[in-house]
Amino acid sequence: MRNVLLTGVGGQGTVLAAKVLAQAAQAKGWQVRTAETIGMAQRGGSVVSHVRMGDNGEEVIAPLVAKGTADMIIAFEPAEAARVLPYLAPDGVMVSATTSIQPITAALSIEPYLAEATIASLRGRLNGSAEAPARFVLVDDEAVLSQVENRKALNTVLLAFALKTGHLPLSLDDLRDAIRACVKPRFVELNLAAIDLVESKE
Repeated sequence: MRNVLLTGVGGQGTVLAAKVLAQAAQAKGWQVRTAETIGMAQRGGSVVSHVRMGDNGEEVIAPLVAKGTADMIIAFEPAEAARVLPYLAPDGVMVSATTSIQPITAALSIEPYLAEATIASLRGRLNGSAEAPARFVLVDDEAVLSQVENRKALNTVLLAFALKTGHLPLSLDDLRDAIRACVKPRFVELNLAAIDLVESKE
């Protein structure tokens, strides 16, 4: 059983990313269940998508990932990564974008929201020590997306980096097939180009 949590802010494409990931798993004949917990997403609120895959032929009964059991967390925003950190399994991997989105509450707060501080905290807690073997993969999404020239490819870029870790039994070719099946035809080539770009990076 593989448990994946995807988290971000409304409008970033987390729900579509979960759908693509589920499609890639289903294409392998695995049973898959998904669910979303959405808080005022249309107003920039948190979105968390759960994807559970029976990669060893297991029946997937419950759709929600329990705390401490996520094999992978894919975070579209650093603060959202920190918010769901308790869900990560001890040997899990977190993949996070570096670009922050200022929440509405930050505008009303005396203390500013600094993504750098959040990222430093995550890196400190996921340092790969013997006591905490979880890994932290930081994606400079601005640099990658500037080459793709479209921020709509953020979800595909993060999925591609996540699969490149080898922590999930899915390949970039599986991702390409799922993109073709799930994404609107006019956006397919954009997303395939994003995957190619991620694949070319060391």
